Amino acid sequence: MDDHFRAFSFVERITSVQEGRRIRGQYTIPSGLVELPLALVGEAVGQLAAWAAMAAVNFDQRPVAGLAGCLELFPEPRAGQVLELAADLESVEADSVEYNGTAHVDGRLVMRLQDCVGPMLRLADFDDPQALRNRFEELCQSTAGLKGSPELPQLTLERTGGDPGQHISATFQVPFEAPLFADHFPRRHVFPGSLLMHLNLQLATTLAREIDPPPGSQWVAGTVLAMKLRSFIPPGAVLRFEARLKQRSNESASLALETRTNNELIATSGLALKVGDAI
Repeated sequence: MDDHFRAFSFVERITSVQEGRRIRGQYTIPSGLVELPLALVGEAVGQLAAWAAMAAVNFDQRPVAGLAGCLELFPEPRAGQVLELAADLESVEADSVEYNGTAHVDGRLVMRLQDCVGPMLRLADFDDPQALRNRFEELCQSTAGLKGSPELPQLTLERTGGDPGQHISATFQVPFEAPLFADHFPRRHVFPGSLLMHLNLQLATTLAREIDPPPGSQWVAGTVLAMKLRSFIPPGAVLRFEARLKQRSNESASLALETRTNNELIATSGLALKVGDAI
């Protein structure tokens, strides 16, 4: 198997599907990964929903990342564990798909996605429709599987400024070439929105460590709110991130997250922090 359906694919089996309504699937976290970042758990649920949406329109169109009203985050899964993925499609229209979804491990909730909306675009602009039809059939027949671990670029932010405990800024340059682009997507390389979310959560975690928590505790990421991706991110793009503290109480804190390229705002979201046990 080449990098297509391997380098950035997180569905290895579709266990049931009701056309245009609901879909269930699985992904086994490779032993080569110590843990699977929660942003990629969200990617797995989104990919499962995308399979259902593409099949519902006979692979003429595909959804891309757009809006997510609420992403509830729970402790990360570990290598070797099996993600049980679920997506329920509220609607599949010519211009968009709306869905909710979950990911569980051993009956434990890992992530819940609510009020997600993906714009539907011409599939042939991104990938080979017949290759996707064939892959969907393999996944439904439990004969597909995935070989090896996803091949991710180095995801390291360079801090550029800030005021400790109040705001923080950083930059990241998307690589010009990376194996994941053979999978996302072969005909139009796009930096995944889930990896953008991962970088935002990295920066937010750094800021959270600088905010004084209640005694004997620490701030941990709880819920991503009103996440909006406004444009595609091409290879080589220089991304500028900022996280700001909006408000804080003894039980919670909230951050505002923004991503820009040059002076263009390309992504926004909020992050609710919750109180966790101190390490």
